[in-house]
Amino acid sequence: MDNIVRRKLVGFIRPLLTLCLILASLLMLQKLKLPEKDEFGHKHVRENMWCGKDCFSLRQGKTQDDLDAQRVSNRTPPEWDAQVLNCTEDSSLRSQDWFRRLDPRFHQFVLHRHCRYFPMLINHPEKCADGEVHLLMVVKSIIEQHDRREAVRKTWGKEQTVDGKKIKTLFLLGTPSAGKDASNLQKLIEYEDMIYGDILQWDFMDTFFNLTLKEINFLKWFDIFCPNVQFIFKGDDDVFVNTRNLLEFISFEVEERKEADLFVGDTIHKAIPIRNRQSKYYIPKELYDKSYPPYVGGGGFLMSAVLARRLFVVSEELELYPIDDVFLGMCLKKLNVAPQMHPGFKTFGITKRRVSKMNNDPCFYKALIVVHKLIAQDLVNMWSVVHNKELICAQRSTI
Repeated sequence: MDNIVRRKLVGFIRPLLTLCLILASLLMLQKLKLPEKDEFGHKHVRENMWCGKDCFSLRQGKTQDDLDAQRVSNRTPPEWDAQVLNCTEDSSLRSQDWFRRLDPRFHQFVLHRHCRYFPMLINHPEKCADGEVHLLMVVKSIIEQHDRREAVRKTWGKEQTVDGKKIKTLFLLGTPSAGKDASNLQKLIEYEDMIYGDILQWDFMDTFFNLTLKEINFLKWFDIFCPNVQFIFKGDDDVFVNTRNLLEFISFEVEERKEADLFVGDTIHKAIPIRNRQSKYYIPKELYDKSYPPYVGGGGFLMSAVLARRLFVVSEELELYPIDDVFLGMCLKKLNVAPQMHPGFKTFGITKRRVSKMNNDPCFYKALIVVHKLIAQDLVNMWSVVHNKELICAQRSTI
């Protein structure tokens, strides 16, 4: 009987000890090899030695005083401070008459309009840290539009230095809309970012009404992490940008000393809210019942970094609006800054007729700054044609 009990105890203890050894091994491997995240969210692999990062630094010739100074300088790095997603609806609005009359499509937007800043899932604070950036290309995109991002990276969004002027690129993303394969899409976007290192992603759903969230979260991010950027081009992932013409225009504005309040694009004046319920841009009277201030089409516009910081400050004083480019127009009005109209920005296409030959004429693209509404392959093809040295245009339009 005693032998049977002992055998049972041994049979129970052996797998328990094995499990403990496996767990101890995993913990050891984790300490030695697994990537860690630093204060910026970057992953780093520990050295396979017990003396850690300080030992490795000393082997490279750094003194202990250098390391102590580095620790002091790294105590308070700039960081994204919206770390917790905690946004409950403003239920007091439900009892108000105007809310009861409001189109139900806008209920969630209004109930959560006070929620402004969201945790970051992917961050790149180092993007603006390596010296002065002349132009930051900022592109609105969604996770599924990988082909568009690839086209931008191969063309106008390519990170480069032109005539000594450094150009950097970032794509702005939220999370997948409801009903999509969110888990797999997130893994794909993380892998894409691991390759290119050019994605900023926040933990809010990528919907049309949330484009304004993308705007204000970027402005906050820019204010924190980009002290040495001079200009920002902001656009969609389906536009053609003639980088050379854009840089020429910036140089002209700097020479004329007009860059401080620079906000330029395809400006819209005296617009009113669209009341057609079938329109993507429909706004009910209960939400807004005035004319819009002058604003620039969101497909592509240019602004100075100085003005971007002022926009961030004033944006916090205004209620969010579900159309992002109109919201920026409201911010500009608050600052008493008029957006500048420029014929080189065609954010509604060269002509509104899709069958027009002008829309496919490379000489127009060579003379303009921004053209909207190109699918990924058309963008790559047009870029190649426009930059072909054998392309001869009879007359170059002024930009």
